[in-house]
Amino acid sequence: MSLTVELPKGPTSVSTTWGAGDGRGTVLVAHGAGAGMEHPFLVGFTDALNELGFSTMRFNFPYREQGRRMPGPAAHAIATWRVAVEHARERMPDAPLWAAGKSYGGRMASMAVADGVEVDGLVYLGYPLHPPGEPEKLRAEHLPAIAVPQLFIEGTNDPFIRPVSQLEDVVATCQDARITWIDDGGHSFEVKGRKRLAEEVGASLAPLVADGLPR
Repeated sequence: MSLTVELPKGPTSVSTTWGAGDGRGTVLVAHGAGAGMEHPFLVGFTDALNELGFSTMRFNFPYREQGRRMPGPAAHAIATWRVAVEHARERMPDAPLWAAGKSYGGRMASMAVADGVEVDGLVYLGYPLHPPGEPEKLRAEHLPAIAVPQLFIEGTNDPFIRPVSQLEDVVATCQDARITWIDDGGHSFEVKGRKRLAEEVGASLAPLVADGLPR
């Protein structure tokens, strides 16, 4: 199915796909900057969450739906998150609702929540704290204002959070946040010398997220 997102130049549609759980809650999942919602990492992640009892919805941002490789304005992504949350609330009004995203998708979720979108918690799969090699360009000014729980799943070798102490310092300023570390994991949680399919890597994170979400 698709959702309609109102943008300054007019409405646009974005694709979504639902996975059924058994009532534990709903997790909305957004893709990273360079891949859409059908990336095997996200498919493996949401399939594993479904098996753990969570319903899930993956969706595309408008730029990806339109075949572009580079993200559009943050306002477009925030508008998409707003519509996705509204749809999930209508579909499953009594279920706890968490917003999750890979890298860019998670950052956009946090900006949407800081802008007033209401969810029960945030999950970041590799939060892009700064561009690689540019730790002075932090993307964290809005995080301390977020009141709902924030769960950071992070690889210790991720170039977007080096030095890792910088992320720890940011998380310490947040109201309710914690980090779950993946030893030797990169930005996509790849581990040097250990070959795994992206779908398997995504699936391996689902139990960490399930354990980290309020019951």
